[in-house]
Amino acid sequence: QVQLVESGGGLVQAGGSLRLSCAASRSIVSLNPMAWYRQAPGKQRALVARITTSGSTNYADSVKGRFGISRDNAKNTVSLQMNSLKPEDTAVYYCNAVWGSDYWGQGTQVTVSS
Repeated sequence: QVQLVESGGGLVQAGGSLRLSCAASRSIVSLNPMAWYRQAPGKQRALVARITTSGSTNYADSVKGRFGISRDNAKNTVSLQMNSLKPEDTAVYYCNAVWGSDYWGQGTQVTVSS
C-alpha cells in the first residue's frame, strides 16, 4: 500500500505561480512512474505531467514550458512547479504513483482567477 498526500494548492491570480507537493508513505524509488493529474468540473481526469525513476518527464501540451515536475528520492516527494498560471488551469490536482497498482492522493484544489 502507498499513501499519497498532496499539498500546496490554493487561489492565485492569472500569471502567478504555485508549487504542489506530494508526500509518499514509502520510498518513491520503487514508484514508477509518478505523475500529476487534474480534473476540472465537468471534465475527465487528465494527465498533467509524469516522471520516471530515471528522471524522464513528459507533459500535457497545455502545460509545456510552464510546469515542471521533479522528484526527491531522499524526501519521498514529487513536486509540480506551476508558473504563468491561467484560469483554465483551475482544477483539482491529484498525485499518482504506480507500484503494481495505481495509487492516488486525495487531491488539492488549484483556482486561478482572471
